[in-house]
Amino acid sequence: MTRIAVDPVTRIEGHLRIEVEVENGVVRDAWSTGTMFRGMELILKGRDPRDAWLFAQRACGVCTTVHALASVRSVENALGLQIPTNARLVRNLIAGTQYVQDHVIHFYHLHALDWVDVVSALKADPAATAKLAQSISDWPNSGTDYFKGVQQKLSTFVQSGQLGPFANGYWGHPAYRLPPEANLMAVAHYLEALDWQRQVIRIHALLGGKNPHPQTYVVGGMALAIDPNSPTAFNARHISEIAGLLAQAQDFVDRVYVPDVLAVAGFYKDWAGLGQGIGNYLSYGEFPEADSGDAATLYLPRGRVMGRDLSRVMPVDQASVGETVAHSWYEYSGGDGQLRHPWDGETNPRYSGPTPPFQTVSDHDKYSWLKAPRFDGQPMEVGPLARMLVAYASGHGDVKPAVDGVLSALGVPATALFSTLGRVAARAVETKVIAAQLPGWLSELEANLKTGDLAIADVSKWEPSTWPAQAKGFGMEEAPRGSLGHWVIIENEQISNYQLVVPSTWNGSPRDAQGRRGAWEEALVGTPIADPARPVEVLRTIHSFDPCMACAVHVYDPDAGSSVEIRVV
Repeated sequence: MTRIAVDPVTRIEGHLRIEVEVENGVVRDAWSTGTMFRGMELILKGRDPRDAWLFAQRACGVCTTVHALASVRSVENALGLQIPTNARLVRNLIAGTQYVQDHVIHFYHLHALDWVDVVSALKADPAATAKLAQSISDWPNSGTDYFKGVQQKLSTFVQSGQLGPFANGYWGHPAYRLPPEANLMAVAHYLEALDWQRQVIRIHALLGGKNPHPQTYVVGGMALAIDPNSPTAFNARHISEIAGLLAQAQDFVDRVYVPDVLAVAGFYKDWAGLGQGIGNYLSYGEFPEADSGDAATLYLPRGRVMGRDLSRVMPVDQASVGETVAHSWYEYSGGDGQLRHPWDGETNPRYSGPTPPFQTVSDHDKYSWLKAPRFDGQPMEVGPLARMLVAYASGHGDVKPAVDGVLSALGVPATALFSTLGRVAARAVETKVIAAQLPGWLSELEANLKTGDLAIADVSKWEPSTWPAQAKGFGMEEAPRGSLGHWVIIENEQISNYQLVVPSTWNGSPRDAQGRRGAWEEALVGTPIADPARPVEVLRTIHSFDPCMACAVHVYDPDAGSSVEIRVV
């Protein structure tokens, strides 16, 4: 029995430790450890609920805007506010743009290097690379000279000994299977995606004032000055600029990102049978298409798929969400094993683990700063795969044909979705679907403004004297990484309790009181490990979830340093 610890896992947001136990070259057990303390709920206690979103969205520097949206939704729910049509559409545009940009960044800059051997690209024939690229897409940057230039740039990196973002890969690992030409094509698109995402995210600056952390959210709508006839407000010129950026985004998704995913996946079809995980999938649904925000109006549906059964989508009620701290570095009054609904949630840190730097955490009963969320008592997986499975099983008019198209292109059945490779494919499908949907929301916004409706916020309940003595609210959202919920209790015009249950807490949770693993832990079981000193296979599955530990835990003691260590015991 061999114990491997990867600490911290890199190419994610935040600090994550993964331990696995390997027997006969296969992972037999796994532990996921969030190594930072989570304290955002304590920061928000006692504050004005109208200000909560400004603090909450600072939970992360990558998941920009998502916590702001969940926060304002929670307060709006508590106060009974319905936002105007323009605010709904602006929020959809900001959130949808975040999906597209975030998913493309994830594939190229956080996950692709688990499948792409960068150094191997130096051996590629640029002419053969051009032929390969032209066979899968008509993207213009596909000529021999173009790939020759990328190869020369990469060679300069290698010869200088300064690989920059490519420094920590397991280059030459036997688990890499792409031919040199495919590796060179992927490296070229990695570099292109850096510039592409910088352009596309300008939409957040136009609608939100800045990125990261747009500043135009407000309880009751948006604080965006909007007037098609004003030169100083959001006007027709901005709509035209956003339309151009959306077209640019969709073009790259359709002609570069999706073809690359299919090309890479074709060499790793065995990963359609690895990383299955717990088999329960949760989606809160997202993108309201009516001002009421009711679940029935959501573009991506709300629901659950349980036990990998695609014949039935089960309902979702926020009342069924609960968290246990049986194996977390917290304590609950009344017992750590109980499931507490977020309105009754407590954030009482009590560290009882080993002294950093950790040798092992799996030998300790409590081993993570993440709590263990459960839905109706069951562990769940959240994220793009969960959303696409719920939509697919619901017969979604856009998602189902897109998923079927990917399955057909890869020559795999629908059961292949329940895997590491399935998560990669689902994220690409979702990006394609949302990129195609965004121009419609922009057109709807333009058409509504032309009617003379310039309403952007309902502030009728902004005066605290109009609030009840106590109000409870929740804000449910599908962030790019999965189901995100904020729960607030307002008493005497202040926040008396605030709890966040975020995607990486769902997926990265430690065991619960019944000893059931979280999604990451369960997905690692059964993974083959070719070289314990270079466990790229562990990274493939963990990165397929796109972990965001800064959302899940919010304060870090830097004394332990920031080096990456892989220990084989």
